[in-house]
Amino acid sequence: MNGLSDVRLTLRSKELAAGQEDSAWNSAMRNAPSGLSRWGLFWHRLHTRKALMNLTPEQLKDVGLTREQANEEGLKPFWRI
Repeated sequence: MNGLSDVRLTLRSKELAAGQEDSAWNSAMRNAPSGLSRWGLFWHRLHTRKALMNLTPEQLKDVGLTREQANEEGLKPFWRI
């Protein structure tokens, strides 16, 4: 390979790495409404996790969660995914 090809490979690897980081962020945000700021996302998580703690057994069954799973998710701090 010549020097130009090495530079192209290096640049392409950086693009791929950046794409993977974007993909991880997008997967973390997949359940949140679009257009939220970071604080909006935190607020959304806080309220949805509190709501999860208040679901009835029938509602949890509809969602496919056990009470233990709902409590585990509901007690997570809002800054954790």
